[in-house]
Amino acid sequence: MKRIMITGASGQLGLALYQLLKEQSQYELLRTDAVANEDGSIQALDITDDVKVRTYIEKNLPEIIINCAAYTAVDLCESQEDKAYQINALGPKHLAIAAEKINAKLVHVSTDYVFDGCSFDPYVEDSPTNPMSAYGRTKQSGDVFVRANCSKFFILRTAWVYGEGKNFVKTMLRLAQTNNKVRVVADQYGTPTSALELARAIIFLMETDGYGIYHATCEGSATWYEFAVTIFKTAGIDITVEPITTSEFPTPAKRPMYSVLDNKALRERHNYYMKNWKDAFFEYMTKEGF
Repeated sequence: MKRIMITGASGQLGLALYQLLKEQSQYELLRTDAVANEDGSIQALDITDDVKVRTYIEKNLPEIIINCAAYTAVDLCESQEDKAYQINALGPKHLAIAAEKINAKLVHVSTDYVFDGCSFDPYVEDSPTNPMSAYGRTKQSGDVFVRANCSKFFILRTAWVYGEGKNFVKTMLRLAQTNNKVRVVADQYGTPTSALELARAIIFLMETDGYGIYHATCEGSATWYEFAVTIFKTAGIDITVEPITTSEFPTPAKRPMYSVLDNKALRERHNYYMKNWKDAFFEYMTKEGF
């Protein structure tokens, strides 16, 4: 039986991984998060504490560590960059060092925010990075630490993830309960990515020795406006969606205007293809009862 440790286990991706792995008898799951659930199914582990990380990993000896933990409050990162650095940079560093010591594989989840969004073509894995926000800077630092401290690493950059928990889809559906019109940014481009589809890619990669950096988003692209229109259409909700510009919806953190990722490494190294974002979204909405 292969022992797999999942950090950030109560987040959208951590829950999706658990859903896929829990019924597979060849895996034993160790789920951790900053705060343990009341039923004790998820153990508390502060990844910013190197001693606690090292002690936990050396005691439990996982063969694979999947790091889903991150400080993802993009706007708050601007005023709390030190906190974001602790979680997004030093946390992965501690996991990488501990993984290397026991010869474990480390799967680390990164982000499209490591790019500046100034491209007109999808970013590939070796495209130059240039983060424009505190969130992007701290996540990139985590990627650098993982590469420097662990020889058996997978870094998966992803984007616009939705799953079980707080996300853009749930926000749109909530707003539709009390509004007959919503205003959504229409000049930022990316790819809505199902947490379940991302989890499938992680499970595929973790059983290989194809270490390195990967892009892992659903196929295709959309604006937030197009995504919102698709959400309401799929849910059968009659609501007006008004397209607006980024300048009309200012935020503390600068968002990449174009952050479409090309899954080149998955495709060329493994002949692995993720679902089109609309197909993956329809699967998600079907599971949600729509």
